[in-house]
Amino acid sequence: MLRTHTCGELRASHAGKEVTLCGWVHRRRELGEVIFIDLRDRYGITQVVAHAKNNAAAHAALGDARSEWVLQVRGTVRPRPEGTKNPKLSTGEIEIVANSVTILNQSKTPPFYVNEDTEIEETLRWKYRYVDLRRERSRELMRLRHEVTNFMRNFFVERGFWEIETTMMIRSDPTGARDFVVPSRYFPGKFWALPQSPQQLKQILMVGGLDKYVQIARCFRDEDPRADRIYELTQLDVEMTFAEPNDVMEILEACYTAVFEKFGKKPLHGKPWPRMTYDDAMRRYGSDRPDTRFSMEVVDLTDAVRGTSFGVFKEAIASGGAVRAICVGGKGDASRKDVDGWAAIAKTRGAKGLVSFAFAGSEVRSPVAKFFTADELSRVRSASGARDGDLVLAVAAEYRVASRSIGELRRHFGEAQGLVDGSTHHAMWIHRFPMFERTPEGDWTFSHNPFAGPLTDEDAKLLYSDPGKALSSQYDLVIDGAELGGGSIRIHNRAMQERVFEILGISKKDAAERFSALLDALEYGAPPEGGIATGMDRTLMVLAGLANARETIAFPKTQTGWDPMLEAPAEADPKLLEDLGLRVIAKPKD
Repeated sequence: MLRTHTCGELRASHAGKEVTLCGWVHRRRELGEVIFIDLRDRYGITQVVAHAKNNAAAHAALGDARSEWVLQVRGTVRPRPEGTKNPKLSTGEIEIVANSVTILNQSKTPPFYVNEDTEIEETLRWKYRYVDLRRERSRELMRLRHEVTNFMRNFFVERGFWEIETTMMIRSDPTGARDFVVPSRYFPGKFWALPQSPQQLKQILMVGGLDKYVQIARCFRDEDPRADRIYELTQLDVEMTFAEPNDVMEILEACYTAVFEKFGKKPLHGKPWPRMTYDDAMRRYGSDRPDTRFSMEVVDLTDAVRGTSFGVFKEAIASGGAVRAICVGGKGDASRKDVDGWAAIAKTRGAKGLVSFAFAGSEVRSPVAKFFTADELSRVRSASGARDGDLVLAVAAEYRVASRSIGELRRHFGEAQGLVDGSTHHAMWIHRFPMFERTPEGDWTFSHNPFAGPLTDEDAKLLYSDPGKALSSQYDLVIDGAELGGGSIRIHNRAMQERVFEILGISKKDAAERFSALLDALEYGAPPEGGIATGMDRTLMVLAGLANARETIAFPKTQTGWDPMLEAPAEADPKLLEDLGLRVIAKPKD
């Protein structure tokens, strides 16, 4: 090794010892004939000193060195003089008197300061990620990721799980998001896909009798990136045979409780975690990942306004929909511009509009007040619990659309009005999901994934009579209003799996082609089994109190999926495209 110790290792007990350190120049201070540098590596910072009279060569070398140059320093450990000790550093009681200094490499002037915790434009950080990773904040996030990942892996291995790597090149089947595809040179015109999840593969492992599987799995999804969702993701993937929902939830709860207690910046709100049904979550919070750190709950105004002459409410109720609302304290003086802005938020979840009622004494201010009787307005106020100065915001639509739209507004106000109690982490389980939901076009889609089994035998029977009423064995892990993962007890019978595909509009013929490996495996003694996958990037984001999951990734991409460091994606070599039998068709210009 080029060094005998790291820059975070030496203490007063090492005084008098000859040592060799290697690292980067963190700071440099020149005081006449004495030069000080702070030498930094992953482990910490050690002060190095050279005096011109005592060692001219070492003094000259340190005099030449600049920020982020890489040095090797040989010297003697000595206690710092009284009054110069630095209690903020683990090495703050000592310094190294340089005997010799070797410049291992120079550095251009960095694009931003490494030794200051200042805000830096994200794209610049990602372009120079190798510099950014030297900053304490970024380095500590990498340490946290390593330690949490290692802790989780060991947690499951100690409980009898085998870590098994599944293949990264599979058959394309964009059941969820779009696949990233990889052309095959040996099979012209055919493509591999990068896995969105090891879902089918881990089920097949269970058919193989391996009983307990765990993997820190890499997954790829070609979907629009956002703060907590990215092209490349890592997930904790777990599967167990002969398991029931409670078995999976209990072991994941134990793991995540231990993780948050060990690595979290704040405590969990309570143990054991509460369990809330999907119906209760939608009724009370308008979300299947409710943020329970604040108390604003969704209210139902359907009965309060039933019989109203207001067309939007009347039509929604007549078609079996609902009027869902929240009461926002102290916002009775909101402007029309404010309401329009909130309407735009509600529309992101399917709402066609937003109705407001501002209450002040006996008066009600609303652009649609003329369509309501005094008694109806009184019932709106009573049902919503509105007081003087409060604002009621309502959406009328199909029940789930109305609930999700107003739930999105609730989430907005929780942050915007500072209602969230950030002193603890609120962890919970959401369960008893519907197996299927209607798409905007009226077709059936799965609530979780097409491999989640029915909750009970009665729900299994409903697959053949009334699929919309069938409940799923799905369960989701939610912390602080973020869905960190989800799982279910899987379908382990071919006929039932084919029936689910049929409900989703996939014929037996298509299913046999697209899912042949899994369907065939289900005919060879497939055991009852289930599992869960949780997002590591999002977990670390919540643990570290970040607004952006990309911060936790060693080599992140921008919000648009661009890699500014590698400048990718990039054009492929024409010869490579020729070998693959591919050609690029330019998009027509608008």
